[in-house]
Amino acid sequence: MARDFHRDLEQRIDGMTAAVVWDELPPRLVENALAAGEGRLAAGGALAVTTGVYTGRSVRDKFVVRDGLTTDRVWWDNNQAMTPEHFEVLLADMLASLEGRTLHAQHLLAGADPRHQLEVSVFTETSWHALFIRNLLIRPQQVSEAADITILHLPGFVADPVRHGTRSGTVIALDMTRKLVLIGGTAYAGEIKKSVFSLFNFHAPLNDVLPMHCSANIGRDGDTALFFGLSGTGKTTLSNDPERLLIGDDEHGWTRDGVFNLEGGCYAKTVKLSSTAEPEIYEATRSFGTVLENLKLGEDLAPLYDDISLTENTRAAYPLETLPAVAAGGIGGDPRTVVFLTADAFGVLPPISRLTPEQASFHFLSGYTAKVAGTERGITEPVATFSACFGAPFMPLHPTVYGRLLEERLKASGARVYLLNTGWTGGGYGVGRRIDIATTRRLLGAALSGELDDSEMRVEPLFGMQVPLRVDGVPPRALDPRASWNDVEAYDRTAERLQQLFADNFRKFEAVAVAAE
Repeated sequence: MARDFHRDLEQRIDGMTAAVVWDELPPRLVENALAAGEGRLAAGGALAVTTGVYTGRSVRDKFVVRDGLTTDRVWWDNNQAMTPEHFEVLLADMLASLEGRTLHAQHLLAGADPRHQLEVSVFTETSWHALFIRNLLIRPQQVSEAADITILHLPGFVADPVRHGTRSGTVIALDMTRKLVLIGGTAYAGEIKKSVFSLFNFHAPLNDVLPMHCSANIGRDGDTALFFGLSGTGKTTLSNDPERLLIGDDEHGWTRDGVFNLEGGCYAKTVKLSSTAEPEIYEATRSFGTVLENLKLGEDLAPLYDDISLTENTRAAYPLETLPAVAAGGIGGDPRTVVFLTADAFGVLPPISRLTPEQASFHFLSGYTAKVAGTERGITEPVATFSACFGAPFMPLHPTVYGRLLEERLKASGARVYLLNTGWTGGGYGVGRRIDIATTRRLLGAALSGELDDSEMRVEPLFGMQVPLRVDGVPPRALDPRASWNDVEAYDRTAERLQQLFADNFRKFEAVAVAAE
C-alpha cells in the first residue's frame, strides 16, 4: 500500500507539470544549470552555486506530522508538530504550484545494506539540486516502479503560516507515516539530505537498526571504526585516512551483523581546506560534477577556501568514488573501535581516554563539544555545546532509544570506545593551544591498532575515564591536561565547572532512563 501511495503521488506530480525529466546524468545537469544561470563552472569542473538567504539548515522551520504513528513515539521536546490537516493543504498547494513547470527528478537509494535499503524519489526545481542529491545518495543500477520515500523540493514556494501552520515562508515538513517530505522557501541543499536521514532515524530503530550520525572506515585487516563528533571536531578529516578505506563520512546504520553507509557521497565542509592537511577532500572539490555550495571563486575560477564572506558553512558535495580509498559496497563488519570526538575549548579533557560501556552511553547521550570565542557574535569565552547522540536536530525519537541500542551493539561487539579530544591543552581557548593534528593522528592510530588495549592506565579523578600513561611518540606530559597547565588551581576550577555542565545537561535524560528500567 505504501508504494501505491508513492506511485500515485508521482503520477499526480507528473500530471501537474509541463514535464518531469528523470535521472539526468551529471554532464547534462551541469549543462542545464549553467544555461539557467544557476551556478558557475569552477576550475577543474566543479559547479559553484549559492543558496541565497539560507546558508544552513533552518531548524525552526522543520516539522513532523503528528499522527497515530508519531504522537507517542516522537521526541516532541526536540521536534515541532504539524497537524495532518495543515500538511494536506501544504501538499495540495505545492502540487498546484507545479502547473506548467519542468521538474528535475532522480531515482536514488538510501542504505548500502540491501536488507535495509530505501528507494527515494526526489523532485526539484533546479538542475543543481538534482545533481547535489544524486551525488550524495546511492545511484541505483536499476530503477523500480515506485519509491519508499518521496521528496518534493521547491525552493521558490513560499509557505503561508496561517494556511499551512508554519512559522514563516520556509518549511521542511516530514510525514513519517507515508515517508513524504515537503521542502519550500529555502535553497540550502542540506535540507534534502538531512530529511532522508531524519526519516531513517525514525524508522530504523523499529527494525532493530541503530542510526548513527558518524563517519566510518575500515582497516587493512578488516577492522571497522566509527567516528562520532559535532562540527569542527575533525570527524571528516580523521576518517579520511589513506591507510584505511572510507565506508562513509556522515550517516550510517548498525545492524546485528555490522555497519552500512546510508549515502553514496560526501558533504564536506571546505572552510580553510588545505591541500596538505586534507589532500583527498581538496582534490574532490576540484572534480567535475562536484557541487560547491556558497564557496566563492577567484579570478582564475579556483575556489577561495578562506573566503567566508557568504558563510562559514561552505560545503562540497561529491560522490564517494571521487575519493581514492573507498570501501566496496559501503558495508563493514561490527566495529572494533568507536571514537567519540570532542573539541574541548576549556582545555581540561585528556587528549585520549578509554570509556567503559556506561561512560560511553553517558557521552553518547551528552554529545559534547565547545564553541570558542569569535565563532559567533557575543561569545567571549568557551561555551559548552551538547547535542544528544551527536546529532539531536535529526533525531525524531528520544535519545535514550538510540542510547539503549548503542549499549546493545557495544556489548555484543565488544568494541573499545575512546574519547578523543581535538581541542585545547595547556589552558582553555585564548590561553592554551590547539592539540596538533600530528599528535591527534598518533593517538588515534594507537587506538585503532589495538596498541592501547593493554596499556597501563590511570583513572582521571574527576571524569572517571581511563587515560593511558604512555603512548609511543607522544610525551607523557601531553597525556595529562592538568600537568600542562601553569596554574593547576585554575585547571581544577575549570574542570569542576565542565563536570557540572555535563551533570546539568544529563538531568533531562535521567527520568526517562529510570522509567525505562
